[in-house]
Amino acid sequence: MDEKCSQLLPSVCTILADPGCPVSDDTCLEKLLDWFKTLTSTGSSLLLLEENPCLTEMILAVLRQVEPNPNILSFILRLTGILAASETGFQHLQQGEVVFGAFGEAGALGSTLWEDMTIRSGWVLGAYTMLQHYSAFQFLCNSGALDVIFALQGDRSLFVASGASRLLARLLIFSVQSEPSRLLCTKDCDWPACARMIVTRVEDSLKSHPVSHVTRSLKLLTTLFEHNQDPWTEVLWSRIAETVGSLLTEEPVQAGHSLVELFLSMARSPAFSSPECSLWKLVTLALKNLILTQSGPLALGLLKLEACPEAIKRQALNTLLQPMDCISRAASDSLEFPSKMESENEGQGLLDQSSTCAASVESLLSSRASCVSLLCQTLAHLEEIQYLACSPVEVPHKPLLHSLVTVLQFCVGLAVPVSSLGATLGKTLVGCFRVQRAALGLLAALSQCATSAYEEAVERVFDILLVYLKSPDTSNTVLKKVFQATLKWFLNVLEAPGSTADFQRHQQFFREMLPVLQKRMCSPSWEVRDSALEYFTLVMKPLRGQEGLWQELLSSEVLTLTEGLLDDPESYVRASAVKALGRFSLVAGVDSKRPSSDGNGNHKEASSVGTRLLEILTKDTEGFPRRAVVGVFVEWLQEGHPDVLAAPELFVSKAIQAVSGDLDWEVKVAGLELAKVFAAQTFARFGLVECPYTAYCLPSKNMPPCLPELLQTFCRVKLFEFLFGALQDCDRPVCLKACQVLLAVKSKICKDSCLELGKRSELGDGAQQEEMPGGTSPSALIHTIGDSAEKFLQHPECLPTVLRSMDLEGLQRSLDLSSDHLERSPHSLLQDILSASGNVDENEADCY
Repeated sequence: MDEKCSQLLPSVCTILADPGCPVSDDTCLEKLLDWFKTLTSTGSSLLLLEENPCLTEMILAVLRQVEPNPNILSFILRLTGILAASETGFQHLQQGEVVFGAFGEAGALGSTLWEDMTIRSGWVLGAYTMLQHYSAFQFLCNSGALDVIFALQGDRSLFVASGASRLLARLLIFSVQSEPSRLLCTKDCDWPACARMIVTRVEDSLKSHPVSHVTRSLKLLTTLFEHNQDPWTEVLWSRIAETVGSLLTEEPVQAGHSLVELFLSMARSPAFSSPECSLWKLVTLALKNLILTQSGPLALGLLKLEACPEAIKRQALNTLLQPMDCISRAASDSLEFPSKMESENEGQGLLDQSSTCAASVESLLSSRASCVSLLCQTLAHLEEIQYLACSPVEVPHKPLLHSLVTVLQFCVGLAVPVSSLGATLGKTLVGCFRVQRAALGLLAALSQCATSAYEEAVERVFDILLVYLKSPDTSNTVLKKVFQATLKWFLNVLEAPGSTADFQRHQQFFREMLPVLQKRMCSPSWEVRDSALEYFTLVMKPLRGQEGLWQELLSSEVLTLTEGLLDDPESYVRASAVKALGRFSLVAGVDSKRPSSDGNGNHKEASSVGTRLLEILTKDTEGFPRRAVVGVFVEWLQEGHPDVLAAPELFVSKAIQAVSGDLDWEVKVAGLELAKVFAAQTFARFGLVECPYTAYCLPSKNMPPCLPELLQTFCRVKLFEFLFGALQDCDRPVCLKACQVLLAVKSKICKDSCLELGKRSELGDGAQQEEMPGGTSPSALIHTIGDSAEKFLQHPECLPTVLRSMDLEGLQRSLDLSSDHLERSPHSLLQDILSASGNVDENEADCY
């Protein structure tokens, strides 16, 4: 603890111990606890207590109060736990009866305030923190705390109950580890006393009828297996496995969710990874006997585990597919969706009839509430397993797609029911946005299987996507999901090898898609217009090289509508229009073989797009469009837009001139990224470094490094005026980005002294090259650097000397600190507590 804090601490302790001066801000108490945790983790608790006796005095003063403030008493209990977490600190506090006063019967346990949840929570957290050594373990066992902790397992506060389970699990671990030489077995006499008591309580609770008691014990076991994977846990499991298994044979199964959490925590432990372990038998039973809303999360968890036996993974996948299988069997293809898949799947589902529990699944799907909940959960789980790094088992993509399209048909009233369940589903799912969003999420994930082998499936997918795109009843959030799924399927289909007939079908889909896109761009809802523009932006680059599709795009009104949306009243839409038009100009311009025409003979000059975007950058009153413009300019510079390649200096100069006067810090940061790319490309053109951004900035052959020309290029663009100005900006992110760009420039220009031409001079190599003092503030560093920048702008040839004289590295370290790092210091915190209590002459509280 530094000297300033040690001087303030006694006064703070006096305030906290005074019942007449309660601390109104609870966050101050939490910050104090964090500080003490840091002090004890990096130093000695005993030394802290000996050097600051005011801590012990404060704890005893609060513990002796008849009616202490609940928040203060909870703070004291947690602080005692932190200070007693080391054995020497515990012994010191024990001598003063502090530990007994805090956690024994004479303390909070016997207080009339025990009914306050804050105090119970403080007691549990304090005891848990203290339980780091055998002395604390002995104290809790001998003080009768076990009964209290067992009672707190059923506390009405879930936070307290969860903390009690964690505390019991740690006590059990300590008990077993206290006698490591003893060979543990399932007999009671071979277990240490505390462990025997806890395990017996667990067994009794598992056999009791109240579900709450069963749940408590299962949560305790879950916590135990999550935090301990020693071999002795196998012995414990062998003792209770039969009792746990009996829970799965009850009708209905009690505490299903808690059983799932227990099995998954055990399955992640190496102690139970053996295929012969009895755990897997119970897992198999659970997948069979639990209701689908409970077994679904279990199945998903098992599919994520590498150690899970393959047979169980197949069973888990079948569990997730059961609802989709029932839906497949509940409907046939409608007349609007003719397909060969109809004959292939007629009378069949995802699974064999013998492997499904049709009655229980149909019961859940027949109820509106359970149907929607189950389907959303199932679809989300199936989507998640599509993104697993290694596919655990073979997923039947083709029938799954068939079932998924059927779900989407039910949601828009196009499915043809063939059973009573189908009729019920038709009423339940029609217009259900939750199921639509979940189904479209899975459909997007399944786009990876869009191969020629699934030709009919792809057709059906495109058909249902067009239905949703065209439907006026499709909600805004669902439509966004439709666009995302459409993009993924369309792009994957383009990448997959196919025949001429395949391409013609894809071209037909794109042709039908364009009028829909145009209509959505004219929607009265700005969210819909924005989603349509987003789709248009993302689909353009993949169209490069697809001449037929590109001509379809140019023949439509999409580009004209996009230009019109640059004046949209909603700034989000204007920003999206900027991105779309910028991407179009780039794609159309980079490929010299592709004419930049709208299909009606009206040639569109790409330069006019740049002029229009520059106008938006200087005149739009909202930040989003201006940020989008700079983002487009960065992309143009990186990708090599023809206009930019023709006159890069003029392009960058105009852009950074507009950005330098912008009041939006995000626009300035984006402008600095533009400056960074330009600097890297300029270095590459002069042969100083390979450019990481584009192949369009290769240096001329046999061109020697030429520093004067390089500096003249930067001066013509006024690059350093922009960078030095941004370095003195009032917004920290702008300063930091400018500093990073200058550091990158400094590393290139000052890398080789031979690059200098000997004119180092007017500034000299003396004091300005000395590093700044370590404690210099960012503002002082920026002021000093600003003075150097002024001199450089008068003498550009001295740039290398100027850059070496700048402590940019120190400035970056200072800027990397958060703006409130001083206000968050312990000294500031203690000052705030004193100030809030009125115990200082002046108001020295920091403004947050």
